[in-house]
Amino acid sequence: MGQIKVTKASIEGLYVIEPSVHGDSRGYFMETYNQKDMFDAGLSMIFVQDNQSMSRKGVLRGLHFQKEHPQGKLVRVIKGAVYDVAVDLRRGSSSFGQCFGLLLTEENKKQFYISEGFAHGFLVLSDVAEFCYKVTDFYRPSDEGGLAWNDPDINVPWPDVIGEYPGSAFAGNYRLSDGTPLVLSEKDQTWPGLKEGFHF
Repeated sequence: MGQIKVTKASIEGLYVIEPSVHGDSRGYFMETYNQKDMFDAGLSMIFVQDNQSMSRKGVLRGLHFQKEHPQGKLVRVIKGAVYDVAVDLRRGSSSFGQCFGLLLTEENKKQFYISEGFAHGFLVLSDVAEFCYKVTDFYRPSDEGGLAWNDPDINVPWPDVIGEYPGSAFAGNYRLSDGTPLVLSEKDQTWPGLKEGFHF
């Protein structure tokens, strides 16, 4: 019997992954990745790199994608909590431009597999979050693209975020409900919206 449960999300190409957690008085053990379980679920991706980041509350990273060398990503949180989002950018997809998000926490231990062809981002909801992910291709800085995290045409339901859309990805007038300001990189505040970036 597999140690990892794989569930298809409402958008094709996205999967929620839940490991079996075995706990006792000492703590717990779980398999965070099992190639056979993935293959049995129809996922034959091969990972080439593992990454890890730490971010503080209110940090929003995204929405990022790779233009010519797209990456599949298996993401999880080992400390804290984030709201994780994928946006379908596959040309011809019936769900193009739609988003799917879920809460990833150190307690729920859920993982999220995002196939190639999606933009990805996350918002940190805890004081600190440590975020780990496996990727199917190497990162190339010159290949990076992005979308405005607050584009009303995508309408990501970022939890606990207060603010009005200023017509761009600028985050200066946004905050969490407890007053924590949103923190984005300069680059992430300059990405275009879906219509502008994909020239409809």
